[in-house]
Amino acid sequence: MSDHRPTDLNAHAAAVEPLAIAGKSFASRLILGTGKYPDYPTMQAAHRASGTEMVTVAVRRVDLSDRGQGSMMEYLDTDRLLLLPNTAGCYTADDAIRTARLARELGGWEWIKLEVIGDEKTLFPDTAELLKATEVLVKEGFIVLPYTNDDPVVCRRLEEAGAAAVMPLGAPIGSGMGIRNRANLRIIVEQAKVPVIVDAGVGTASDAALALELGADGVLMNTAIAGAQDPVRMAHAMRLAVQAGWLAAHAGRIPRKLYATASSPVEGLIE
Repeated sequence: MSDHRPTDLNAHAAAVEPLAIAGKSFASRLILGTGKYPDYPTMQAAHRASGTEMVTVAVRRVDLSDRGQGSMMEYLDTDRLLLLPNTAGCYTADDAIRTARLARELGGWEWIKLEVIGDEKTLFPDTAELLKATEVLVKEGFIVLPYTNDDPVVCRRLEEAGAAAVMPLGAPIGSGMGIRNRANLRIIVEQAKVPVIVDAGVGTASDAALALELGADGVLMNTAIAGAQDPVRMAHAMRLAVQAGWLAAHAGRIPRKLYATASSPVEGLIE
């Protein structure tokens, strides 16, 4: 046996495989937003603490062309981060399509987080309009990551339409309620041939870990970090949670049992 065997085992145990979307590899399985932070320096520090390599930016709320002093773009390390423009605030497929095209015109961005909201109070997606927008944007060469309900049928339809990943909600946006329907998420994961990213509803680190334990490939969040009393500390917690959840999912948990099983063998006890 090699003298380096324990070190090799430790390295294997700590290794989290990269997340692959549309042929691009990301060391982090955590995607963050850019809104709701108390200020841009805090946002930047939280991004760094999280280890994220992809952040979303609302095209209709942020001037992506403004890179002047004090602008949001000044605090986004575009050499390290992939910017994922999103169509937040769009309520029809046509509006979302126009917004995606605007992002491409402004900065050449072809990756898009597609949102088409169907209800102003709950911010649940309009799945019919979402599917329509996905079909159009995929044909136009966009890498589409659609935010959708935790509906296995809708997720399958979005994948068939060419979505590079599917992003079912865990709970309503900003609610912090965590994953409300574990069964649906399990079904979505089992049937998907593209990455599944839990998007919306995460409140704390255990929610993020659970998403990965259930088989999701990653988690996207904003309010859980930006709205925390200490966003930077929460960002670091989420980083560890996502890593722990992925490792646990791939370590093979013990089965659940109704009755106890002794941790120590009962045979051969000293009388």
